[in-house]
Amino acid sequence: MDDELDRLKPAGLPADKQRWNIEDLQAYVAAMRAEITHVELMIAEKNKVQSAANALFGGGD
Repeated sequence: MDDELDRLKPAGLPADKQRWNIEDLQAYVAAMRAEITHVELMIAEKNKVQSAANALFGGGD
């Protein structure tokens, strides 16, 4: 998981975000938002598959 977060950090910057400039912080936020959107889409797809399986096999709540 740390590798994924490191990948989102602007290149060549120290880990201390207090020292980042505004543009780099904004780019970091944009990358994090994109990652959140990606994960939310994955969750939605998995929920859709699970619902279909529950309907087919009669499982679920």
